[in-house]
Amino acid sequence: MGVMEGTKQATYRLETGGDGQATLILTGRLDRDSVASVWRQSTRELRELRPKELVAQVGDVVYCDAAGISLLMEYRRIQEDNQGRIVIRDLRPQFQQLMALFELDHMVSPPKSLGPVGTAIHNIGQWAAELYCDFTAQVGFTGEIGVKLLKTILRPAGLRKRDTFLMAEKAGVNAMGITALLGFLIGLILAFQSAAAMEAFGAEIFVADLVAIALFRELGPLITALVLASRSGSAFAAELGTMKVNEEIDALTTMGLDPVQFLVLPRLIAAVCMLPLLTMFNLLFGLIGCGVVMATWDVPVSTYIERIRDAVTLGDVFGGLAKTFVFATLIAGIGCLRGLQTGTGPSAVGDSATRAVVSGIIAIVVADGVFAVVYYFLGI
Repeated sequence: MGVMEGTKQATYRLETGGDGQATLILTGRLDRDSVASVWRQSTRELRELRPKELVAQVGDVVYCDAAGISLLMEYRRIQEDNQGRIVIRDLRPQFQQLMALFELDHMVSPPKSLGPVGTAIHNIGQWAAELYCDFTAQVGFTGEIGVKLLKTILRPAGLRKRDTFLMAEKAGVNAMGITALLGFLIGLILAFQSAAAMEAFGAEIFVADLVAIALFRELGPLITALVLASRSGSAFAAELGTMKVNEEIDALTTMGLDPVQFLVLPRLIAAVCMLPLLTMFNLLFGLIGCGVVMATWDVPVSTYIERIRDAVTLGDVFGGLAKTFVFATLIAGIGCLRGLQTGTGPSAVGDSATRAVVSGIIAIVVADGVFAVVYYFLGI
């Protein structure tokens, strides 16, 4: 026998009998405020007792709402789990009508736990499905951008030139300071580290070759693309995400304006035009930083410039710049796509900006690896 009085409004008594029978007597009010006082204790005792037949005597229940019906449904679920049966007696007619609304006879049991292995497999499958859906969305969005970009090239009048120049100013001109600073520091640090190592062999002069080749082939385009992804990719996602949350994109669609043509293409074209110029700016200051280090090692400026001219070919220059067009397309496309995919809620815009930066950086690194393999087989 178990007795619990969490409040004066609801009580229960569990009585056991012979042949695996038990009687559960409920009294008082079974509402949302009083059910909690008997729920935990009564369900625990019922699980421990495991009767074959349970009689729920509810004739003394003076009030019952959805919370009380939920308690009775929980008793039934416990009996079903224990392979027993339950009989509810003396339930008042008005409460019977409420129970009928819950369709107690068609109650669905909660799913059982999958266990550690099943949960891991489920999570992996869910992650793979989300990755596949995201990949297909990116491929479809890339195709849509390609078609509309071709139409814009054939009919330039459809491009919003004023917005394109504004985006170019934000993505390119406003990023010159940080691009120059990073280029200078990268050239300075790379030259200093290389010179310190080569000093033991008396080969400080070859530092210019090493830094120039590394900057033109790899570091210059890559670092500039990462800067653009961090600054402009997140900004594109935040701008379009805010418009999506404020239903401005839906308004454009209602007015018959294509959001991709109206919002995405100006940002894409601006990024594609600005990233090569920013890369050259980055390379210039990278060489200046390397030159500062070389000057401290008593290498004449004329000798330093001559070493760069001998080490770097036009293939290195244009090979590095060719990457920037692909990088810019990936950054702007992914940033705009994440913005258009923004959901609802206070953190939706921030999540879209974060996803844009992470996805953009991953795409840049993967594309850079593809370029490395292609250039190797082409002998560039």
